[in-house]
Order: sequence, then structure tokens, then C-alpha cells
Amino acid sequence: MTKSCGSTIEHFLGRFILAQPLSMITLAHISDIHLSPLPEVAPRDLLGKRLTGYLNWKLKRHGEMNTETLQRLVAHMREQNADFTAVTGDMTNLALPFEVERAGQWLRELGSSETTAVCPGNHDAYVPGALEHAQREWGDYLKGETIEGQAFPFVRRVGDVAIISCSSAIPTAPFLAVGKFDDMQAARLSRLLKILGDAGYFRVVMIHHPPVQALQHPSFGLKGHRTFRRVIAEEGAEMVLHGHTHRSSIHHIPGKGHEVPVIGVAAASAAQGGTLDDPARYNLFRIEKAGETWQCTMREYGFQRIGSDIVMRMQMRIY
Repeated sequence: MTKSCGSTIEHFLGRFILAQPLSMITLAHISDIHLSPLPEVAPRDLLGKRLTGYLNWKLKRHGEMNTETLQRLVAHMREQNADFTAVTGDMTNLALPFEVERAGQWLRELGSSETTAVCPGNHDAYVPGALEHAQREWGDYLKGETIEGQAFPFVRRVGDVAIISCSSAIPTAPFLAVGKFDDMQAARLSRLLKILGDAGYFRVVMIHHPPVQALQHPSFGLKGHRTFRRVIAEEGAEMVLHGHTHRSSIHHIPGKGHEVPVIGVAAASAAQGGTLDDPARYNLFRIEKAGETWQCTMREYGFQRIGSDIVMRMQMRIY
């Protein structure tokens, strides 16, 4: 694998020939970590949106998100020895400083920044300044090869697979969990997808909010979802990974020459017996190239609604 955190497009173009191809790689996908419990908070910490988020946690979410569930799921995932792990956001709940710092420690325990990348979620940008704090604390987990010196999108390459991390994370008003994908980020994503496509990479795009039409809502959807889909339709991609819904799902959007699977995964800390979400799960992809043809198999592991074991819930061929 070639580590390239924080490098520019000039290095990016120059180093294509140096990437060492792997015949097959495995990619793990986990999302919506929502590390708990919440720390002790002072009244001054609950100004603005954090007050409504705190009440929501105390009244509903604290019983739905479970530390033991997360620990067991991550332990099972690490046994798979994936070549790379994609984390599609919502590491925190209210993006309090302690939560952001705790999430950085959790990432270091999960794996090296060379083999793990994050795209931020709306909870990681819960209030103004929170995402910038996360960028400082999480460091190379939120960095890669970039265009125009902008933080997003950034690229990590593992053999013939390129993982592209976009950001839809913005601070919002109370009772809103929307994301945003603007025209400037779209232009950079378009350029990256073309470069990587021309070079023959299997392109995996990470974004926290789902970009499919069927999953949009005024209070929690993605502003710019049509723009995102237009970029994918024009330049192509092989797969899009997201979180946010706390549900396991597979949709498709138009791509260049073929439809592109858009895959969501349940929240990694979602306890069994919860009424809001699917139980905690992760996805594992096996990606390889046979001649000029990509082959990709997906396995979903996690908890069932009944029973205490982590099981392989599904296996399907993506390509």
C-alpha cells in the first residue's frame, strides 16, 4: 500500500507508477460509531443545538447505542484482517471536545492511519468549529491525496483500489441533520474520478449522507444529492459507501457505462432490541481484477434481532 496523507495533485499524478498493485484486497466498512457514554456536561456546554441533542440522547438514544455492542463488533471485524477500513462518519454524538478526543483514541485503537480513513458525519460537525477540531485531533485519518489543497475529497490507494473520502458534514440548526455537497467539492471529485478511472482503479467513494433520491428528507437528507449523482453519472465510480440512516441498504445510481451500487450499513453501536435502527453490523468487500474485469463480493456481518452471536447475514456479488 502507498501512504500519501496530505499530498497534492502533483504528487498524486507523479506517483501512479509507484503504486504497488495487489491481486486482491479486502475493504471493511463501518459507520455511525456514536461513542458512548456521553461525558459529564456543564450547562455552558449545552447552548444551542447541543441542548436538543443532549435531550434526545437522554430520552431515546442512550438506550439504543451500546459500548459493549460496538466493542464486540469491532473485535469481530478486526479478526478479518482487512487491508483497509472505511469509516463513514458520526464518531461522536454532540461533538464535545472530550468526545472528539476520545474518538481520536478509538481510531488509533481501531488501526493505523495508513490503513484506515474517515469521512465525517453530521454529528462530527454538530456545531461551528467542531469539524475543525476533529481534523486536528484525528489527523491523518482525515487526510490523503488532494486537489487544490482542499481537505475534501481526499484519496487513499490500496493496490488497484482507490478510496475517495468526501465530506457532507456541516453544522445545522436544532432538529436538523442535513448534509451538504457543494459545487466546489463536486468539481474536485469529478477530476479525481476521471484521473483514477483513466488509471484503471476500482473507485470507492465514501460520503456520510446517502446520495440516492429515495433516502432524501428535508430534515436529514443531503443538499446537493443531485449534484453528487451527476458527477457519478458523468465520470463513473465502482461503489459508493455511506452511513447516516443506521440501516443496512443497497441502492443503485447511474454511472458511466454501468449502474453504481450505493451501500449503507447499520450503526456500529446499535444495540439489539432497539426500536430505531438495525442492529450493529459491518460490511466486508473482497475486490480483485480478473483480466480487465472487476470482481467484488460483499459480506455483511453483525447481530440479528434475535440471538447473541455475530453472524454473516448476507453474501452477494457486487461485480
